[in-house]
Amino acid sequence: MTGLMIAIPRGALFAGTLGLLDRLGVDTRAVRASDRKLLFPEAGLVTMRPSDVPTYVEAGAADLGITGKDVLMEQSERAVYELADLKYGRCRMVFATAAGRDHAAEALRRLGVVRVATKYPRVAAAHFRRTGRQAEIVEVKGSVELAPLTGLVEGVVDLTATGTTLRENGLTIREEIAESTARLIANPVAHKLKAAAIDALVERIGAL
Repeated sequence: MTGLMIAIPRGALFAGTLGLLDRLGVDTRAVRASDRKLLFPEAGLVTMRPSDVPTYVEAGAADLGITGKDVLMEQSERAVYELADLKYGRCRMVFATAAGRDHAAEALRRLGVVRVATKYPRVAAAHFRRTGRQAEIVEVKGSVELAPLTGLVEGVVDLTATGTTLRENGLTIREEIAESTARLIANPVAHKLKAAAIDALVERIGAL
């Protein structure tokens, strides 16, 4: 992978990303050995939060990046190319409310608007707009499951792999909005100037 700098995500996609890089012949031992170090120039890798990957790729600080489709949906304004669905880290973006009576549906009938807590305000707003419903979006940074339990909102839009956390907090999934998997993205300028290397990498990924 000579000459390419790749931004890779810490967190839920980290293990799957390192596994992919191993299969591509990238030496990930230094990355695995350090929880604190972020930049690994000898391997052509830089690690960061998944939500930061499009920022670095768009700015050209990294030629390529790996992040979740959920991040790309929320940051749809980023000038990056989506090159490949990497097929791991599969999750669902869902709308959930407290189990039992559907307080969100009741709020829509009674008030014409539903309050929704989420870490994905653009995705949530677009979903309710697309389905012809008015929503007041409340952006939260921590555990969104708390918001409906305290009466802050009637429902949440969140990413879930199994739904377990939602169920453990007394929430039930009412709607599925989108599916998310890890995606490979590229800086548009790098995609032109380093086309041969990037095309070769995408071809190798497709052959795995």
